[in-house]
Amino acid sequence: MPDEPSLLMPDDRSASEMAAQTRVLVVDDEALVRAGFRALVASAPDLEVVGEASHGADAVRQARALRPDVVLMDLRMPVMDGLEATRYLANEPDGPRVLVVTTFDHDEHVFQALRAGASGFVLKDTPPERLLDAIRVVAAGESLLAPSVTTQLVSAFVRQAPAAPAPDDGRLAGLTEREKEVLALVARGRSNAELAAELVVEVTTVKTHVSRLLTKLGARDRAQLVVAAYESGLVAPSARTDG
Repeated sequence: MPDEPSLLMPDDRSASEMAAQTRVLVVDDEALVRAGFRALVASAPDLEVVGEASHGADAVRQARALRPDVVLMDLRMPVMDGLEATRYLANEPDGPRVLVVTTFDHDEHVFQALRAGASGFVLKDTPPERLLDAIRVVAAGESLLAPSVTTQLVSAFVRQAPAAPAPDDGRLAGLTEREKEVLALVARGRSNAELAAELVVEVTTVKTHVSRLLTKLGARDRAQLVVAAYESGLVAPSARTDG
């Protein structure tokens, strides 16, 4: 059974937050798949589908026009694939969060999408409620990466990238030793609660460290912290979770 996402689901939202619907753009080249996602999202009172696109170029146009909060993005599409579309959207000022929807958790393009700026991914056969929760998590500004899948992706595909620089890579120069320690553990898929237990600190302290890492590394979310940790050489591709 796949791991549960390691991040806290935003179930404790205020009434005002619940009242504001999360706007979703569905992107897939198969009409039947789009219809299924539309029906599922429409069943949740706090979510709404504001549009559909059948390829990446149309997704970029629709996102600019409709201003969705989250884009459900397929990767393998004609005209422009989901990877290129994700790269465009991640570079947009106040752009939407991208949640990649894929058939295989070892798809090479998934890691490339995370590097391009996606906030996480789910499988197409994910149970309906978990997919809805994934949209909510990403809309709340978190990333969606189960610990074991994070390690599988990075271990499998970082080897195909250029050799990682030494751990004193310039991106790490401004980090404290504690922040480097936290970053390494985040890259290995640890949740905030697991980080707190391992470092013997409060969860609020962990959140502060993660927030500072996001700022210092110019990362949008936890997914980009994982990529930065491996690309900088702080964590080796062979690193594994304890699970």
